[in-house]
Amino acid sequence: MDHYQQGIAQLTEMLGPERAQAIVERFRALSQAFEQEAITVVFGRTWSREAIDRRTRSLCSIGILAALGRANTLRIVFELAIKNGASLEEITEALLQVAIYAGYPAALDGLTVLEGVLVAQDSGNR
Repeated sequence: MDHYQQGIAQLTEMLGPERAQAIVERFRALSQAFEQEAITVVFGRTWSREAIDRRTRSLCSIGILAALGRANTLRIVFELAIKNGASLEEITEALLQVAIYAGYPAALDGLTVLEGVLVAQDSGNR
């Protein structure tokens, strides 16, 4: 299995086939080259590594993306974190770390994105 196929498998395992396919299609609609690289590198080479578990990798990613103000990708990573077993308390703690090192506005923006993800998930569960 090449890194692209491994990336598709990893993303599908973490988010399920429908959500994974939606992400792949969105990336591809923006740029086929971007989609290929993102799936290959992000999910095939990095998220597939075993040195740290997915939950920990998710929490690290939340801190980085929230600090950088990357709301669109943060939405995806919040979904991943929840699917990878991170509790709401752990996610909130990660955002508190963001507040200390990147500022309270960055953490507040992250919490706002998280709220949207939780609302969307709640409405999808009804």
